Amino acid sequence: MESRGLPVMEKDGFDGDKPGTLPAGWLSGVTGRGNSRWTVAMDESAPSAPNVLRQTGSGTFPWCVKKNTSITDGFVEVKFKPELGDQDRAGGVVWRWKDGDNYYVARANALEDNVSLYYTAGGRRNTIKYVNAPVPANVWHSLRVEFSGSRVKVLLDDKLYIEEDNNRISGAGAIGVWTKADSVTAFDDFSFGSAGK
Repeated sequence: MESRGLPVMEKDGFDGDKPGTLPAGWLSGVTGRGNSRWTVAMDESAPSAPNVLRQTGSGTFPWCVKKNTSITDGFVEVKFKPELGDQDRAGGVVWRWKDGDNYYVARANALEDNVSLYYTAGGRRNTIKYVNAPVPANVWHSLRVEFSGSRVKVLLDDKLYIEEDNNRISGAGAIGVWTKADSVTAFDDFSFGSAGK
């Protein structure tokens, strides 16, 4: 299976994992303060039912990464549904994740109707770019990031919104998903590939 010229290394729909648990091979935590709660849950609306990965805790920036992945150049893509949240209603992906305080993140926000690109260094999130985009709540969306060297492309629902150069975080790192504050967000069909450089 090919995805825009890059081979899909893996696709995870979380259907082989037991509801109420963290998916096998994943690690979760929070950048900043609070408590994340990432669990597999049944959701018949999922693009590949029956299971999703859902974050229902509250923290500065909850994250969940796939352990034992190490990608320098490639892509990461996920389908997500922003469900609830008074402070925020966001879903994102992370890449070149070194640890809970150092990684890139791209996210879409249903309360703000925008897509944004950040790098997190030393536990502090730094904005690279914001772009207005329609992100209706309680609807499944796709979020994809393609990264090669310093070049980063962010696509929401197959439309390119951000293309930037940034070299703040280099080298290989893990990939995963991300939320903010009190966002309750469901994720499905997580996939990633490497350029093989």
